[in-house]
Amino acid sequence: MYICLMEFKEAKNKFVQTWGALGSQWGINKTMAQIHALLMISHEPVSMEDIMEELQISRGNASMNLRALMDWGIVYKEYKAGERREFFTAEKDLDELAVKISRERSKREIKPALKVLKEVSTMKSDGTEAERHFVDQTTKLYDFVLKADNVLDKITEYKDNWLAKLVIKIMK
Repeated sequence: MYICLMEFKEAKNKFVQTWGALGSQWGINKTMAQIHALLMISHEPVSMEDIMEELQISRGNASMNLRALMDWGIVYKEYKAGERREFFTAEKDLDELAVKISRERSKREIKPALKVLKEVSTMKSDGTEAERHFVDQTTKLYDFVLKADNVLDKITEYKDNWLAKLVIKIMK
């Protein structure tokens, strides 16, 4: 049995740092992932100034990454009565978060790759063995990536469907 004696502040910092490191492996920058982690675990909206202080980052860095997270649709701006500062919160529903990230990654990564694969697999060929092999392999890759993207689209499209929810849980 493992007993953890970590204090809240230490645990929070460890989570934010780890999420940041993972984020860079998922294709987003470390600071963007750290801001998302901080907002995701915060029980109330957080001001930009508090984000800057907590993560020891500049206003420009915080602003740029918050804007990117809002573009992804996973961070929202909130206003508090009587406050001039802007506050931010993250999507708390993990199923919705997974759907939004999947859609955004498809738009930013898979769709452009499909465009290139389609273009190169329909190249003008002189009929050499190397060219036929190239066209055959890139066509197969295009078909595979297209099927995977279509499955992802269906899952995110039908997230309220019990079967899609089951598939999403299995994929986690």
